[in-house]
This record gives sequence, C-alpha cells and structure tokens, in this order.
Amino acid sequence: MITAMAATVSALGLGACVTSMAYTSKVERSFPAKGAMVPVDGRDVHVIRQGETGPAVLMIHGASANAREFTWTLAPRLETEMRVLMADRPGHGYSDRFDGAEQLGAQARQMAGVLDALAPGEKAVIVGHSFGGAVALRLALDRPDLVSGLVLLAPVTNDWGSGGTAWYNTLAAPPLLGTAFSQLLPLVGPSQVRGGISSVFDPAPAPDGYFENSAIGLLFRPPNFRANARDVTSLREELAAQSARYPDLVMPIVVFSGSQDTVISPNLHVGQLKQQVTVDLVILPHEGHMPHHGEGEAVADAIRRLALAAETR
Repeated sequence: MITAMAATVSALGLGACVTSMAYTSKVERSFPAKGAMVPVDGRDVHVIRQGETGPAVLMIHGASANAREFTWTLAPRLETEMRVLMADRPGHGYSDRFDGAEQLGAQARQMAGVLDALAPGEKAVIVGHSFGGAVALRLALDRPDLVSGLVLLAPVTNDWGSGGTAWYNTLAAPPLLGTAFSQLLPLVGPSQVRGGISSVFDPAPAPDGYFENSAIGLLFRPPNFRANARDVTSLREELAAQSARYPDLVMPIVVFSGSQDTVISPNLHVGQLKQQVTVDLVILPHEGHMPHHGEGEAVADAIRRLALAAETR
C-alpha cells in the first residue's frame, strides 16, 4: 500500500513538472524578451527601452508583474521626448535571480547598475509602482547621485503590521515546499488571475487586453512565482528598516494614490510617507491600485515636470 501511494505521488509530481515545463515553453514563446540584457554585478537585468532622446526615466514594476507593465499605456506618452528604461526586477520577466535578491537594497543595486550602464553621469526620474515604489525609494536613499526625482504609483512604503501576505505566497516562499507547490501554479494560476484583474483596478475599469499586453502569464513560471513570493514575504521586515531613513530624502517626490485602493492601505503607506518626507500627493478619487493606466497622462505630466525641473537646476 505504501509503495503504491509513493508511486502515485511520484507520478503526480512528475506530471506537474512536465506541465510546468510545457507551460514555461509556451508562455516564453508568446512573450519573449523584447529588450536588452544589461550585466550588473555578474547578473543580467532585462531592460526594455522606448525613446531615443531626452532625459532618462527608469520605471520599476510591482509584485506579480514585469517591465511590460509600462510599455503600452505609460511609456508611449513619453517616448518622443524621453529615454524610457523599463527594467525587470531580479527573478521577474527575464532578469536573473540570485541569493539575497529579496532584499530591497539588492534590487536597488540592480536598478542603479542599469542607470550606470545606460545613462552614465546622468540623474533620472525614477517611477515605481507598488512594490516598485519601495525599490525606487531605496534607490534614492542609496544612490541619490542617480535620482533627480521620484514618481510613486500606489507605493508600498512602510511595515503594515501583521497579516497581509496571501496564503499562496506563504506556501511558495520556502525552498522545498515552495519548489513543489510552484509546479502546480500553471494549472490554476492564469485563470484565477484573469478572473481577479478587475479587483486590482476597481473602481476604474481594467483596460482591454491587460493580461496579454502586460504578459502576466510569465508570473506562473515556477522560478518567477517563487521569486515573487520571496519578495513579498520579506517585504515587511525590509520596510521596517528602510522607512527610518526616509527623512534623508531631499529630491522632489510625487505620489499618486487611488483613494479606493484595496490592494494596499493608502492611509498607511501614503499617509505615513507624507509624515516622514515632503511629498506632492495626488489623490485620485476614482482609482484603485493601478493609477498609471487610468490616469496615465497625469502621471506622464508629473514625470515631465520633474525632468524639466532637473534640467533647469
């Protein structure tokens, strides 16, 4: 009986591995790397570039996403006047993952390396969405020589206390359990996320084709999902340490916050940041967690203002 059960478990595990390998192959054919690999500290960072002239802007995506998040609604508003750099964070999209990559300082170093390589000697406007907002803040703290200003979109900024971590990320984060659990994600993850997209945008409507245009399917490759899980399960502790440094920030900061955001608490993350450092806060009463889609022109205008102000200083 035990032997039969072990054989059944092994067969199920093998089947899940085969399914996840087939899924990975298919989704990477559908959404191949569309940028360049930039080596930083011996690891490749995948960077998508739009625009050939003007000041540089670096855009950093949030959790469960990748650099394509910005390529079809925000970057096109700026590409005729700015050099837009959109980077996959470590382990997301097509950027390499490495030990310790869940640390905000490590992710900020990779983003700094992109600027050192592609915009040497310049200061750039840094745009960060959600988790990317935390990385943008860390980049500004650790390398202020690279940053002319910050535009934060529904940013995660402070330790939020207990809870707040989804059960599937808790399961996917540990080395052994997470490796096994993540093999199952291609079976159910894409359909579940497709069904839940509207809640992330609510009360604003989700743009048509969001899942495909932002290549959300890349998330359900097992290594990518594990990287995302380790990022979010480490974030509270990382932010508890980082947030004490926010009063050191001296560059201009613009924050866009949807007042009906249910993914994070605007009162906690944006409210506390406003007490820690001077920010230009834009409250959007009819937006949720994705203001760069529904209010893309307002976000683009803020980026332009910071870039222009930097050029005249």
